[in-house]
Amino acid sequence: MARHPTFIIYYTSMNDSYGLYLILTAPVAGYQKTAEAAVNEGIRFLQLRIKNSPRSEILKQAKLIRKITQGTGTRFIMNDDLSIAIESDADGIHLGQTDQSVSEARKSWPANGKIFGLSTHSMEQAFQALEEKPDYIGIGPVYTTQTKADAGPELGPEEAGRIAQAVPLSSVAIGGISADRLPALLQAGVRNYCVVSAVNQASDPASAIRHLQDVWKTHVF
Repeated sequence: MARHPTFIIYYTSMNDSYGLYLILTAPVAGYQKTAEAAVNEGIRFLQLRIKNSPRSEILKQAKLIRKITQGTGTRFIMNDDLSIAIESDADGIHLGQTDQSVSEARKSWPANGKIFGLSTHSMEQAFQALEEKPDYIGIGPVYTTQTKADAGPELGPEEAGRIAQAVPLSSVAIGGISADRLPALLQAGVRNYCVVSAVNQASDPASAIRHLQDVWKTHVF
């Protein structure tokens, strides 16, 4: 089966498939337990996304995740807030369409090896991202999601797959993805996927991660 572009990062290649990119948002098992589960299960990317909380609390959690992921194969990505990404020494930053541009963020954070991601919500935005040269793009929302109020209209798995295959950038699909919905997305041509609720709402995040990755392995390999 043909593989499609994913992340460009350190030891990976454009053809690398790793499956789950996990976003941490109010996990019922707690930030520490869920982050540790992600590391123990070999998840490649772990993003912290906390909204409507004091900066001090977000920074506290960012430093906790930095400590847990330090020296492991899991890369810590901070959502939106470049100052917290820098202060916590995250591995990268994920930016939205209304945040500062990737080029501006790179100038503000010129440290070697940092990862810059960008959300895209259409084929047009995905191709426009080529000008900014992010290390990867998020494609979504694939399905309607309750975890992000401004996510936009759903693309559906077929359109998400079409974008992933058409745009020569590393990509990860996001938005309302669950274990039940994952096969259709993978069959449409997506190779890497992001979840929020499917893991954050689980009392046993390690089991939830293993289940998702087992589904992914069945359809990709």
